[in-house]
Amino acid sequence: MERILDACCGSRMFWFDKENTDVVFADNRELETTLCDGRKLVIKPDVKMDFRNMPFEDETFKMVVFDPPHLIHAGKNSWLAKKYGVLSSDWKPYIRAGFKECMRVLKTDGVLIFKWNEEQIKTSEILANIDFKPLFGDKRAKTHWLVFMK
Repeated sequence: MERILDACCGSRMFWFDKENTDVVFADNRELETTLCDGRKLVIKPDVKMDFRNMPFEDETFKMVVFDPPHLIHAGKNSWLAKKYGVLSSDWKPYIRAGFKECMRVLKTDGVLIFKWNEEQIKTSEILANIDFKPLFGDKRAKTHWLVFMK
């Protein structure tokens, strides 16, 4: 039984073991393409789903990784959109619903790891929009890793 959910895995780029059998890799899209620099981009989730409405029972996972799209401005067919996905300009209810659903499938005392790049939306805006407070995280770089516990 998998113990970890990556709720929006994309190309699994930060995973050391991209085939880790403890992880359910999920995303709302599938894609196989070549980027402008010649690298292959493969987004092939184990489960194709919307992270706002997951097909899992309450309290299923010990850990949830939540790395949603962080861009609202990217060309429709740009490599950025292909690699990272794009949020609509009405991103607040989308991210809020994603956090609630991640917490729903997380076991009591489970850990949620949230990754966010604040190139276009500040981390403080995300935190003001959700009902959960991080325990700790990296506050110095543009890409933030925050840790929550249920």
